[in-house]
Amino acid sequence: MLDNPRSPRVRAVAKLAKRGARSETGLFLVEGPQSVREVLSFDPELVVDLFVTPTALERHEAIGALAEANGIEVEFVTEQVLDAMADTVTPQGFVAVCRQFPTAVKEIFAREPRLIAVLEEVRDPGNAGTIIRAADAAGADAVILTGRSVDLYNPKVVRSTTGSLFHLPVAIEATLSDVLARASAAGLVSLAADIKGDDLLSIRREGVLAQPTAWVFGNEARGMTDEHLTLVDRVVSLPIYGQAESLNLATAASVCLYESAFAHRS
Repeated sequence: MLDNPRSPRVRAVAKLAKRGARSETGLFLVEGPQSVREVLSFDPELVVDLFVTPTALERHEAIGALAEANGIEVEFVTEQVLDAMADTVTPQGFVAVCRQFPTAVKEIFAREPRLIAVLEEVRDPGNAGTIIRAADAAGADAVILTGRSVDLYNPKVVRSTTGSLFHLPVAIEATLSDVLARASAAGLVSLAADIKGDDLLSIRREGVLAQPTAWVFGNEARGMTDEHLTLVDRVVSLPIYGQAESLNLATAASVCLYESAFAHRS
């Protein structure tokens, strides 16, 4: 059992909470039973190391069975070691070290997607992860993060996806202009969610949402620049019926993605 929180191996794992270490090694952290279960179920070949406390494995025997079925060794650690490794305050007994696995943008469009989410300068890790989760739930074919957005493998992003990161292709470090050019060539209409746009209900009535769509979501504080808004086919706003000043970005993105999902299935 690994029991020294100050050992070089533990410190090496803990460093993966920092972007520099992730970039240097090509590795990232997956924390908590839900996310570890999903990577073992959908992409077990990504797992390099799996650290678990004995108590946690007793509570989640199915995760141990998944690891064994995929030939992945479970390494037992103390609670103190796991706390030293993890980025979160409550890792719940599981930390996996995994290989990064971004998808190329050209591969996403080669698969003839009908619904994708594009994040342009989305900086908040919780928002980015929640949008990936919402895209997964809405049946989107992919998510693309531009190079101006938060690092996909930031531990807070990974946790916020609650495992959806392993369910659909995600591309990173793209430029918005290139993504939108590829979307247009692939027959997708590009819609930017922004307060300057047309009401979502009018867009729905026009039948726009039934088309293959690339939804673009901008920065939490500033939205999208006027220059970037000229690159999309339509700008769409969500109506506010109550007294709220605005919607959280991830909430707004969830509404937009589900509107398209409903239209595609109606």
